[in-house]
Formats: sequence, C-alpha cells, structure tokens
Amino acid sequence: MVLSRCLLACLALAGTCFAEMPEFYKKVSRVIWLVKDMDHCIQGWEKLGLSDVEEYGDVHFEGQYHGKPVSIDARAATGKLGNLTVDMLQPEPGDNAFTAFLGRHGDGIFSIVHEVASMPEMTKEAERLHGLGVGVLQQVTVDADDGPITLTFFDTEPEGKYVLGLVYWTGGAPAAGPPGKISHIAFVVRNAEAVSAYWAKLGFPAMPKAHASPREDSRYHAKPLWLDFDVCWQRHTQFTYEWIIPPDNPPNLYADFLKEHGEGIQHLGVPVENLEESIAAYQKLGYAAAQSGAWGENGKKGSGRYSYMDTDSIGGVIAEVIHPVN
Repeated sequence: MVLSRCLLACLALAGTCFAEMPEFYKKVSRVIWLVKDMDHCIQGWEKLGLSDVEEYGDVHFEGQYHGKPVSIDARAATGKLGNLTVDMLQPEPGDNAFTAFLGRHGDGIFSIVHEVASMPEMTKEAERLHGLGVGVLQQVTVDADDGPITLTFFDTEPEGKYVLGLVYWTGGAPAAGPPGKISHIAFVVRNAEAVSAYWAKLGFPAMPKAHASPREDSRYHAKPLWLDFDVCWQRHTQFTYEWIIPPDNPPNLYADFLKEHGEGIQHLGVPVENLEESIAAYQKLGYAAAQSGAWGENGKKGSGRYSYMDTDSIGGVIAEVIHPVN
C-alpha cells in the first residue's frame, strides 16, 4: 500500500510538471557515445547497421567542467543507426566529464542530447534546472564548418542515471536517418521509485512500473532462465525509454551490466522482421545471443520475442533484436 501511494504521488507530480517540460525535450537530437578505441567500435557497429559515418579526426573543445576552465582533445565521428544520430568521441586523457565517465563506466552512451533553437533558450533551461537543484556538469564549444557547436551537459547522472544534454548548432543540426531502426533506449538501474521521482521533479514524466513474469522459453547464455524483474517506461520522445530493475539472482544480463558498467544505458532496441535470421546474422559476425525470451501470449497482439546480442565488447552497448506482434 505504501508503494502504491508513492507511485500515485509520482504520477500526480508528473502530471503537474509535464506541461512545464520544454518542448525540445520531446525529440532526441543525438546521443554522445564515449569509447576508448574508436576504430574498433566504428568497424564493429558499421557491420551492425551504423551508416553515414563521418570521421572528423582530432577536434578541440573549450569550455567549463564543474565551473572551471577545461580544454578537451578528442577523436570524433558521427553516424546514424537509422533514426538515431550517434556522436562518438574518443577523448584524450585529462580532467573532464568525458574521461570521468569512461573511468567509472568504461565505454558507453554518456548523454542523450536535445537540440535548442538558440543560446538564450539554452541559458533559460540551465537557469530553470538550476532552480530545481541541477547544475551544469560541463559546457563546451567546438568549431564546425558552418559555425560553432555548443554542448551543455547537466549533472543529472547521479540521480537520473544518464547525463541530460543540450546542443545549439549555429547552422542547425543535420537530420537523423530514416525512421524505424531504433525503437527504444534501455537503462538498467537498481531503484525505480527514486529515479522516477527525480525526473518528475524536473518536469519529465514519471515511470509507470510493471512486473515481468518469467517465461519457460527464456535463456541466459543458452541455459534456461527463470527471471522475475520490474520494468518502467517513459514515452516523451520519439524513442521509448525502458528502465529495467533486475535482481542479482538468478544470473542475468542486466545484473551483469550493473557489475561491469554500473547503472546507465544498457541496450538499444532494434525491431526486426525475422528474429531467427537476425540472430543468425549477428552470430555470423561473432556475437552470440546472450539472453533471450518473449513477452505476452505467443502469437497474439501485444506479444513478441527478443534476443540480446552480445555486442558489449564494441562500445559497451547491447543490441536487442526484437520481433513484436502488432
């Protein structure tokens, strides 16, 4: 009963704050993906669908980190996983938010970034979040052919489990690729209520929570898996955000991620027409099915099957191939 009251309170708070959420948060512009070996990651993900890759070589960022001047050198590249734009960075050693993330988590998606129309709009949002207790983690500018790009990263990861980012691109950010490649961005966390309340406080929707019951056809590294876990969703962007709260036992891929990387973005959902063919294609490239299963009643609307392919070794992100029944 206490838990139910807590969730109802969060949902009520979300309903109050959601109207105050700036419109630009309803669309993801890109993600910032931090890696230690860009060549390895680009080569791996190009085989899995990363397209339109443009490598910029070494780029230089200037700005502030925790309010102090910072200069960052990094290799940079941009590509598209269908409707998701990826900015991949391999930063040089130094004291900044990028290297701090790599030190804590290893390779992975550092920030989900939304585009603003002007620098005053970015400043206004920084002031709004400051009033809610959220500071600027890092703000940097990098030169581009059509003008400077300013990126502001807010200090949301400790409680929100990812870094919220804004970008202002003088010439306008390039459009994402065709729709339909990535359906959702998934996080693994230890506590749903605290994370939900945090984002609701900032004006984002709270997370309705459901319980995933075990299925007899679930597998973990090809062995039977009997796994109960909780899962939440947010649906305020073109991608659904899926929040998974796993138990430590029995052994499972979500718990493995927590041990290896800590809380954060674990996988990207990739809908496919033929699950078996997609799994075989990944396996041919050397990526096994690390965990698989299904939801709903087999063959009925609202059901489906999934398989997490073991792509963690190329950038710290799992590809989940899924075949929903619509």
